[in-house]
Amino acid sequence: MGSDSEAEKTQQRKKMLAVAPIAKPLAGKKLCKKTLKLVRRAAEHKCLKRGVKEVVKSIRRGNKGLCVIAGNISPIDVITHVPILCEEADIPYVYVPSKEDLATAGSTKRPTCCVLVQTKPTKGELGPEEQEKLKADYSQIVADVTELTSTLF
Repeated sequence: MGSDSEAEKTQQRKKMLAVAPIAKPLAGKKLCKKTLKLVRRAAEHKCLKRGVKEVVKSIRRGNKGLCVIAGNISPIDVITHVPILCEEADIPYVYVPSKEDLATAGSTKRPTCCVLVQTKPTKGELGPEEQEKLKADYSQIVADVTELTSTLF
């Protein structure tokens, strides 16, 4: 059992070493887990925009949500404009250490640079219970991200 935890720690260190220096605010272990869980739930309910192109298009159209950006993107120039767009549109954003984990949570096989979690699905409607649960998780994580951002800046 001890070797499993050592292997996990080594893998976590490798992920953290690959993170770009501009990846701020970077979610801690607990916030990262919560955020990826929200991304997974949003993907199940079709409330997710995946990839830089879709996210930028959605932000420019005025859609609101939580932008989750992978911190280990290379070259970093691919996503450097996304935080600026988010700040101009008053959209909270947070970095997570791994693009692979972000893709897994977003139900895709390809590694994903960024996703935009929305509270309403693009097509159709959610049941009131599911909508309320998604909004509650969304607001909790947005509050945590806002708190993290205020301590950094």
